Amino acid sequence: MAGNEGRKNGFIMQAGILAAAGIISRIIGLLYRGPLHNVIGALGWGYYGSAYNYYTIILLISSYSIPSAISKVIAQKLAVKEYRNAHRIFRCALGYVLVVGAAASLFLYFGAGLFVKGAAVTVLRTFAPTIFIYGILGVLRGYFQAHRSMVQTSISQILEQIANAAVSVGAAYLLIRITMGSLEFPTEEAELIKRATYGAVGSALGTGAGVLAALLFMLAVYGVNRSSIERRIQRDRHREEESYQEILKMITMVVTPYILSTAVYNLSSAVNNSVYMKAFLELRNLDEVELSSRWGIFVGQAQTISNIPVAFATAMGAAMIPTVAQTIASKDYNGAREKIATAVKMIMLISIPCAVGLFVLARPVTGLLFHNSKAEEDLAAGLLMALSLSVIFYALSTLSNNILQGLGKVNVPIINAGIALVVQTIAAILLVAFTDLDLYAIAIANTLYSGIMCVLNQLALHKALRYRQEILTTFLAPGFAALMMGGAAWAAYEGLLMLTSSPKISVLAAILLAACVYMALLLLLRGVTEEELRGFPKGYLLVRAAKKCRLMK
Repeated sequence: MAGNEGRKNGFIMQAGILAAAGIISRIIGLLYRGPLHNVIGALGWGYYGSAYNYYTIILLISSYSIPSAISKVIAQKLAVKEYRNAHRIFRCALGYVLVVGAAASLFLYFGAGLFVKGAAVTVLRTFAPTIFIYGILGVLRGYFQAHRSMVQTSISQILEQIANAAVSVGAAYLLIRITMGSLEFPTEEAELIKRATYGAVGSALGTGAGVLAALLFMLAVYGVNRSSIERRIQRDRHREEESYQEILKMITMVVTPYILSTAVYNLSSAVNNSVYMKAFLELRNLDEVELSSRWGIFVGQAQTISNIPVAFATAMGAAMIPTVAQTIASKDYNGAREKIATAVKMIMLISIPCAVGLFVLARPVTGLLFHNSKAEEDLAAGLLMALSLSVIFYALSTLSNNILQGLGKVNVPIINAGIALVVQTIAAILLVAFTDLDLYAIAIANTLYSGIMCVLNQLALHKALRYRQEILTTFLAPGFAALMMGGAAWAAYEGLLMLTSSPKISVLAAILLAACVYMALLLLLRGVTEEELRGFPKGYLLVRAAKKCRLMK
């Protein structure tokens, strides 16, 4: 459980571990969504997506921010070696989430009808117990993250996604078979809605099963480490012991801004859902079933794929909160600026080529992962292209959000997210009402929201720390290398498709070639140093390969 304090930029390694787990988890999530889409259909995804948006809001308000908030508070105590108080915070946080999580679960179950209508109410109620379980899981993850140890959280994320995938597909399949008698899609609208509802409920059960599996793993990890934790507490010679009343007040003061910031930051999806599913429905007088199906393609395919690269920024942000908190507690402001600059550069090295790759290979990537009709494939590919730029904006704004929280500027992200939300909502309503962009209006509003957040957060960081990001190797070199990579990937895909007539073989080969081209160009442009490359998990292997290819001296 020891941290990496003695290793320069050790937080990059920890963030890399967490990012690798996050990316693996999201890939697992993508791989099971294809079979699940075949089982529950686009309408089932529409019901699931609508319910999931509001489940996420309640989760954000009650429990989602717990790992970040708890890791910051405990990290501050660990920085001055107050191990007893750190563990008292941990115990008090558990009590906090038990009460708040139970209240939130009950509210979601009995108040589901306030958020969604019709079939989605049953789906939303299925999510209710998951909120209670997640709170406990969040405290355990935050405790280990405060020690700059991301391995436990990383493994739990992978286990969570595996259980989610298995139970989602299995439960949806069984519920549909039991209630409908077969997996055939009925022609009658009432029967189609019934089938989609049970499929979405099965998917929601998978979400809860995944969180439960992760919780059981984290409890086992804590049990294994308990004796060493107690020994360290016994060696603590600090006499001042904070009361649980003081700790609860501190947790409330820290968690509340985190909750508000994260909730407002993530309200965009729920607002977009309301604009499209309610305003668009009334304005255009469209069929609700068709509208829900199209929304399912947006959230279940295009948005899900575009969120994968952001996993690295999310992991980097989780690693940055305790790191920045400890650095600021030690009044090492230069060290904080260096770590922030390094973190920003690392996520740009990943997110910029991912954005270009998703734009260039949008159609073959969606075709690889999902079994769509021609019309559905056209829509999914077009939406993914429209969302590709938001990958860069969301990556940077997610990281800067967490850094500002680690600096103690917890109200700044709330204000910035509120401003961005107002602008994107107005834009979404105007685009939906006065253009024929349909779902592309939501994609544009989504990109606008992330872009505004990105700019406002960067300005806030500059003001807080006099921080200024280096431009050439952080943005320009990766940008140029990514553009060249995108051209190579497109040419490789089209050429291989003519030779093999297999989109799957062609896109996989094109992705592999694109990664090699990007890395080679980045090294030739001196966009990454040997020290930075070694900071990645298994970075020494990357350095060795680069030197063998004479791309690095």
